[in-house]
Amino acid sequence: PLGLTGLGVFAALQISFVSFAAPVATLTMMESRGCSDRHIAATLAMVLAMAQGNVTFPMAAMGLAFGPTLMLSAIGGLVAAAVTYHLFGRGLSAAEAPLDETLHHRVADDAKGVLDVINRAGAEAFKIAIGAIPMLVLALVAVMVLRLTGTIDLLTHLLAPGLTMIGIDPALILPTLTKFIAGGTAMMGVMDDMLKAGSATVTTLNSSAGFLISPLDVPGVAVLISAGRRVTKVWKPAVFGAAVGIVIRTAGHALL
Repeated sequence: PLGLTGLGVFAALQISFVSFAAPVATLTMMESRGCSDRHIAATLAMVLAMAQGNVTFPMAAMGLAFGPTLMLSAIGGLVAAAVTYHLFGRGLSAAEAPLDETLHHRVADDAKGVLDVINRAGAEAFKIAIGAIPMLVLALVAVMVLRLTGTIDLLTHLLAPGLTMIGIDPALILPTLTKFIAGGTAMMGVMDDMLKAGSATVTTLNSSAGFLISPLDVPGVAVLISAGRRVTKVWKPAVFGAAVGIVIRTAGHALL
């Protein structure tokens, strides 16, 4: 009913406990093994809506409530998968080849347990992340240009009254822009600096974790859709579904 296969559950473990790039190998397996476009879209939406382990673990040391974040991440991911499969992706092909849910994969075949599988997948994710460095550097340069030219300060000045009226801290403009342009790791660095400078608080960090911690950004989407041709084809419904999941996560963090 949620639009997920066994490999989809494996992708959820990878995003939660390894990194945003770890599910790329799983998405590639899903495509090569004949999984339907509809299931691929649901899995991609789930991954995009969940909190990535390479950000949540370091930010736990900054004061992030890890347990609630992980729980809301799972809920948001499942909602994203369901709405993508049943709503946004209902026009996609549901035809698929007979699936063997055994993880036939060169990094998982000889794994001795779940932890070993996650660790081996992390090695692949590291290689993918290294390949994405040039794009991430360009994104960071773009953020620095916006800061140095005063564009972010101008945006903060213009948007601050409206954001304050609806209860949103204007200080979140910088980490939000950084997140969507340069990704979650860059956002983590900005938030760490803000916490040390006193311009943000742990409360602000936890209340904004729902929309700040996810791979739904330019680098994240670019890396994940590199998994294959059919994965690239379903990115639009997946992004719409992921947005719904992130709204659920954001509401959950705001209520905690």
